[in-house]
Amino acid sequence: MGKFGLQFKATLENITNVRPLGEDFRWFLKLKCGNCGEISDKWQYVTLVESTPLKGGRGSASMVQKCKLCSRENSIDILRDTITPYNADDSERFKTMVQFECRGLEPVDFQPQAGFAAAGAETGTQFPEVNLLEKDWTDYDEKAGESVGIYEVTHQFIKC
Repeated sequence: MGKFGLQFKATLENITNVRPLGEDFRWFLKLKCGNCGEISDKWQYVTLVESTPLKGGRGSASMVQKCKLCSRENSIDILRDTITPYNADDSERFKTMVQFECRGLEPVDFQPQAGFAAAGAETGTQFPEVNLLEKDWTDYDEKAGESVGIYEVTHQFIKC
């Protein structure tokens, strides 16, 4: 059993409080089996709202799956209390945004998509529909009269 942190890094322009929005936010991941090393070829997602019981009544996880290659049952769980926004002060630095508890697998890649939200750094203007699939996002903060943006989105995983 191991904990892995997803570290997020981006350049923020007049924006702060970049965060996943809602319990149904989808964390799109590629996962590697700790037993045989098989890496999923398709993006898989985990959410806080989905919970699957573990074999033998050992609790539950956000996702339980059998490895296609070795048939080992593996699981990944989002640690709810570790979800943290990425703020203006964090710009251009890696910051852990969420942690996953993994049994038998580890996350090896992350694909940000729709479902993020952010706020204007000076005005607090809410931007509830931020899509980071293209690794860049721009909009206009009418209260401040200036453009806002999230650029050069990247990530890395760390062992916690």
